[in-house]
Amino acid sequence: MAEPTASESKASLPFAAQGRPVSGDDWTDRYRGAVMNTFGDPQRVLVRGDGCTVWDVDGNHYLDLLSGIAVNALGHNHPAVVAAVTEQLGTLGHISNFFTSEPQVRLAETLAALVVEGTDAPVSSVRTFFANSGTEANEAAFKATRRTGRTTVVVAEGSFHGRSMGALALTSKAAYREPFEPLPGDVRWVPYGDAEALEAAVDDTVAAVLLEPIQGEAGVVVPPEGYLRHAREVTSRHGALLWIDEVQTGIGRTGRWFAFQEEGVLPDLVTSAKGLGGGFPIGACIAIGDAATLLGPGNHGTTFGGNPVACAAALAVIDTIRADDLLAHVTARGDQLASALAAHPRVLEVTGRGLMRGV
Repeated sequence: MAEPTASESKASLPFAAQGRPVSGDDWTDRYRGAVMNTFGDPQRVLVRGDGCTVWDVDGNHYLDLLSGIAVNALGHNHPAVVAAVTEQLGTLGHISNFFTSEPQVRLAETLAALVVEGTDAPVSSVRTFFANSGTEANEAAFKATRRTGRTTVVVAEGSFHGRSMGALALTSKAAYREPFEPLPGDVRWVPYGDAEALEAAVDDTVAAVLLEPIQGEAGVVVPPEGYLRHAREVTSRHGALLWIDEVQTGIGRTGRWFAFQEEGVLPDLVTSAKGLGGGFPIGACIAIGDAATLLGPGNHGTTFGGNPVACAAALAVIDTIRADDLLAHVTARGDQLASALAAHPRVLEVTGRGLMRGV
């Protein structure tokens, strides 16, 4: 084989070693050659973030309204999260679930208190399974519903609950589901926000009703007042679980710890992720009352879920929201944003609550 020429050898070097700036186009080309094409080309190559601002490799800066798809609840590079993750990683990074750690126990206790806040339910009635994402939290909840001895789950049209095979079966958009069928079955679809349709769909064969308190995939869709209370009444009457997916809405995004608290109901299962870790991957399936005993040893598991670093990050997020009174801030700034947008002559409608808004 012939030796490569000097120009060929230089072309194989990293861009910086070739003596030229590394541009976003350069990294995008390398991305195409190395990363599986599940997302298409990246819109930008980002290099750092601070607060609500991000910078790309070409030196441009942007106001980050996407927030990592509802993840960076405290913005980028928040000192509380950085300190918590750094200290925990320097102390104990990973141990698996053959063991536990102080951050895991403290976070489970904290979430138990948050989820029953404002109700008569005791904190001792709550148990949490930790995962790494919203999809994984929903997989755990889906498996819990099967432990009731029933298999039917009633799910709203327009829903999004994840991309894994179980969560995908509960996601409304046909284009997401159909390439991967057959998926787990016994799913009944009902129009979101339609109390009469929900009533008609739930009977004594239903294991659970799964709802988002505000839908995020089909637009930011707020159901009519009383819809979640009606869902709670119907499920209780038929011995079914009420499962609320708070992956997008939870941990303060709508101005409450959980959006279902706006209606004063208490679900049996609550799934959370995204903003919970403030940028660090974590998910949680929170079960209340009898639902907390559905999954036992051997029924489910995870290697990374409940990782002490992820739990330390989540505790830092929750502590900061409390210390800085960010729930009130979310409500005030969300109302300010909605009012300003609604006043624009080209805006027909603003939906949502807090800082979860659709235009």
